[in-house]
Amino acid sequence: MALRKARPRDGLSHSWTTHVTDSRARLRDELRSVRRAIPAPQRIAAAQSLARHLLALPVMPATGHVAGYWAMDGEITLHAWQLQLPPGMTYCLPVLGRDKRLRFAAWKPGDPLGSNRFGIPEPQVPASSLLDPEAMALVVVPLVGFDTTGQRLGMGGGWYDRSFAFRSTQAPPPWLVGAGFAAQQCDDLPREPWDVALDAICSERETFITAGIQTGAP
Repeated sequence: MALRKARPRDGLSHSWTTHVTDSRARLRDELRSVRRAIPAPQRIAAAQSLARHLLALPVMPATGHVAGYWAMDGEITLHAWQLQLPPGMTYCLPVLGRDKRLRFAAWKPGDPLGSNRFGIPEPQVPASSLLDPEAMALVVVPLVGFDTTGQRLGMGGGWYDRSFAFRSTQAPPPWLVGAGFAAQQCDDLPREPWDVALDAICSERETFITAGIQTGAP
């Protein structure tokens, strides 16, 4: 995999140029429809390719806690990445907190799960076992849309932006890496003051590195 500095996209089949007058909600609906329409065989192949890109990141840790997500609503899945993680890494899933911030809990296939208020599976563990966002080494973040500068369009709830707001003024870790299909790539996303930029974004086609990561970083 060739790591690339962020640059404007070219040559991809889907292009979503956004303007300041565009509604984030409208764009979100369009991009959700795009990812839901991706055929199952393409999804399976994309998950395998995504795993290779994630594992090749220059900041992928060898030990510590890393977080993924439970894919819903057509999101690209992370199971292939989870199954290939080095033994020293602990895979975690997010848990919704009453303070509208995420916590994280270690999870492996077969561990008990329950549904949160949005119907998304999350680990069933005591509150004392939950990890704060600051304790994570790397977090793979779901997204609805992304651009090559590290800007992310989420589902609109603000959970990741609230939970990782400290990264706006604090150096990593945790490293924040977006994951999505190449079809979700936008030319330029509208920005809000509270948006937390990503350090890198991986799709099944390529990896975009933002200014926050230097190749070969520990």
